[in-house]
Amino acid sequence: MTKNFISSACKFLPIVFVFALVNLTSHAQEISKEASAIAAGESLFNANCKTCHRVHQKLIGPALANVYERAPSIDWIKSFIKNSAGVIAGGDEYANKLYNEFNKTQMTSFTTLKDEDIMNVLAYIQSETEKGPAVAAAPAPGSGPTSEEGGQQSAYLNVILIGMVLILVLLLVILAFLVSALKRFLDQKELSAEDKEVIHSPITIGTISRSSGFIFIVVFLVGALGFKAVINGLYSVGVQQGYAPKQPIAFSHKIHAGQYEIDCKYCHTGVMKGKSATIPSVNICMNCHNQIRQGTLTGESEIAKIVSAWDNKKPIEWVRIHNLPDLAYFNHSQHVNVGGLACQTCHGPIETMDVVRQHSLLTMGWCIDCHRKTDVNTKGNAYYDNLVELHNTASKTPMKVEDMGGLECAKCHY
Repeated sequence: MTKNFISSACKFLPIVFVFALVNLTSHAQEISKEASAIAAGESLFNANCKTCHRVHQKLIGPALANVYERAPSIDWIKSFIKNSAGVIAGGDEYANKLYNEFNKTQMTSFTTLKDEDIMNVLAYIQSETEKGPAVAAAPAPGSGPTSEEGGQQSAYLNVILIGMVLILVLLLVILAFLVSALKRFLDQKELSAEDKEVIHSPITIGTISRSSGFIFIVVFLVGALGFKAVINGLYSVGVQQGYAPKQPIAFSHKIHAGQYEIDCKYCHTGVMKGKSATIPSVNICMNCHNQIRQGTLTGESEIAKIVSAWDNKKPIEWVRIHNLPDLAYFNHSQHVNVGGLACQTCHGPIETMDVVRQHSLLTMGWCIDCHRKTDVNTKGNAYYDNLVELHNTASKTPMKVEDMGGLECAKCHY
């Protein structure tokens, strides 16, 4: 009997093992609801997914709300994110359905994302799915001035200005009467010939303009203004602040970076790893405009120019806006990747610009001023540990860029 019991147990042991393995796998695949996982997922989503996806809105790709329920499995999601082309080529029915539905736009393969990263992204998507789509708050009654109120305010300002001008004119008239009355009063007094000459001196514009004092003041003012104009001209040599050239295609950062919140690093791919941020190639534009092609049939839109460049295999000849002299060295990755600076630090509110212009001075003095004021971001970077320790022994203020050689000539000049 014991032998039969052991034999039966051995038969059921594989089944029990498989059941336990399935339970462990499903437990490991459970999407986290911890705040740390959601925060990490939001960061990853914004950096990698937001260019083409929204949680509650279809964009370049499908809306991702409840994607963990719609997809065949979480393992399928991981495989598709890491190698979408391979899943589609393998004949997967769900993957090919998505591929055809979205105009055969193939998703970028994120081979560097770990399973943990993907689970964190799903945690963020699940959190946003449960919150539901954001509802725009209606403006409160009376929260802003109406056109009638704005007109009344403008009228009040006009009345105030007119009143001030009338008061000034009235003061001048009163002053003239006082001077006239004072002259008549003094004429009735017994005055010496010199005093009478002063009172009745013929002061005219001609006598004032010919006086040596007036000539000196005019010459001094003209010379000072001319000198200031020369100095301002010398300081503006090589400065292109406000430069906004016409581009071959009227690309709007306000629409792409502002309205659609496309990350700068998606188009300017070199900003995290090289000296130059790089100008986007046509194929980066076509990642989205393979699907968004308004006006391409008539050839009357800016998108049609992009598609034409793609079809003819010709690069778009963008006009460079931000220029540094050849003797100056600037590395984007050092500032953005290592220093953690936002693009707007140097380029201004780029997400609000229909036409990009040079926002900052980009002069030597402007850079030095930044190095003197900017704290070094040393958190989580062991490279700075010894430098921070040495700095803290000599100073109680945070370590600035200038404290670690940021003002040395060879840092920026070859």
